Amino acid sequence: MKTQLKAALLLASTVAIALPASAADYTIDTRGAHASINFKVNHLGYSFVVGRFNSFSGDFSYDQAAPEATTVAVKIDTSSVNSNHAERDKHIRSEDFLAVDQYPEASFNSTKYEASSEDSGTLYGKLTLRGVTKEIAIDVNKVGEGADPWGGYRAGFVGTTDLVMKDFGIPTDLGPKSTTVAMELVIEGVKK
Repeated sequence: MKTQLKAALLLASTVAIALPASAADYTIDTRGAHASINFKVNHLGYSFVVGRFNSFSGDFSYDQAAPEATTVAVKIDTSSVNSNHAERDKHIRSEDFLAVDQYPEASFNSTKYEASSEDSGTLYGKLTLRGVTKEIAIDVNKVGEGADPWGGYRAGFVGTTDLVMKDFGIPTDLGPKSTTVAMELVIEGVKK
């Protein structure tokens, strides 16, 4: 009986070693404010208006050994836009820009990831904003991963992309230097 048990345990451990590592699932850490969705728009060719979305949630799946299997899903409360100016934010929420009464949520769902190095690549996916869904590409760089002081495990990434406002049905023309919005995504996830 002991011999059979030892054989079974040996077989089980061999099978476990032979199985490929599977991706880990993470929740984006918005509770601890360790993630942010930031934007920057040229203002009249003289400076920039910068802001962020204060309320969003999401998850991602990531495996260092198989980064091509990465998946990301994020939902953004568009009414949470914050450019540090109440009147401007009211205008951004209006029909002239985000039309938050009609489209209270934006979302991103990845479709594929292409690695260009061990810690960087391009994440492709569908962004739905103002009722329009478009395929976008986000340049991604891994910041790091590892155990945290609270007994959890974290992974963090930074992504950048440019969005053309007209592509998402935003009717307001801010001038030739202000047709795109530069996005910076700082994502830290806690392993589930």
